[in-house]
Amino acid sequence: MSDPIDLPDVGYRSVEFDPVRPRATERMEGRRTETQTFGTPWWVAKYTVQILSRADFGKLDAFQMSAGDDGETFRAYDVYRPRPILEDLGVPLSGVKAGGGAFDGTATIETIVSSREIDIQGLPAGFQLSTGDYVEFREAGQSSLHRLLAAVTADVDGKATLTIAFGLDTQNFTDAAEVRFEKPSCLMQVDPGSFSGPKTRVPGDRSFSATEVFIAVEE
Repeated sequence: MSDPIDLPDVGYRSVEFDPVRPRATERMEGRRTETQTFGTPWWVAKYTVQILSRADFGKLDAFQMSAGDDGETFRAYDVYRPRPILEDLGVPLSGVKAGGGAFDGTATIETIVSSREIDIQGLPAGFQLSTGDYVEFREAGQSSLHRLLAAVTADVDGKATLTIAFGLDTQNFTDAAEVRFEKPSCLMQVDPGSFSGPKTRVPGDRSFSATEVFIAVEE
């Protein structure tokens, strides 16, 4: 069995997909508040599935047993924003890079200006990225998923500067990382006991939640 595996293609009615930023806040006398952030942020998700057939139940049952019970992972992404919103035509990204060659939704890093500002290259000229779009950095079997804080359009050379939250961990990701805009994802495992919803003759909802794990996988 492959690891990581893909989300099953059963159709999703809703998704909650958000980062968790460890933070401690202390409120003191004199109306002073101090906040400290610490650790590495991670992503959590909850998928609600519209079950359409018994075959779909089977796909979901198999996924349930193959996405964490024995340490496996799956590629989790926001199913309602699987690619940059202004470039999403309902099909995988394609086109021609500004410098020539086929574009498949991936780009490369030119310079890591800082952990939150990264110059990339290898995009089609005029490629549009919006605030809130996702970008994944993938290197050595690890994935780091981020949201864009500012809109940007690739220049005539297919270059753009990304402003991201939260910062890229430059101890684990270098300028050799692949930049992905087609179903940008992170590695998650299904939370134990989170599958909810009965199997019924009348179509109904099932849901499950998952949490990011920091694991290097072989693909």
